[in-house]
Amino acid sequence: MGKATTAESAHGEESLSDRLANDLQAIVGEAGSLLKATAEAGDAGTTELRNKIQESLDRATQNLEELRGAAVKQARAAGQATDEFVHDKPWQAIGAAAMVGLIAGQLVARRLGV
Repeated sequence: MGKATTAESAHGEESLSDRLANDLQAIVGEAGSLLKATAEAGDAGTTELRNKIQESLDRATQNLEELRGAAVKQARAAGQATDEFVHDKPWQAIGAAAMVGLIAGQLVARRLGV
């Protein structure tokens, strides 16, 4: 049961990472649009501020790509570890799948009042 909790935690963190990455990507896109819209304002202070914001956006975009790359790498490693486990211990994997199916069936039956 401890492994199911760990798997659920990893899944929850992964979806949180995805949501964070998507939110950051939206913010970067909106900030880039704002910079383009204000490009005509040409005083020195505005230009300097725009350049600083653009540098920050570039760093954020790079960090976002690194985050996505790390998430993909982690997902591939988890998939590979699962594949190896199933090949090394097929009967344990079948037993675990049967147990998950039994529990899911009981939860659905309880919810439907059967």
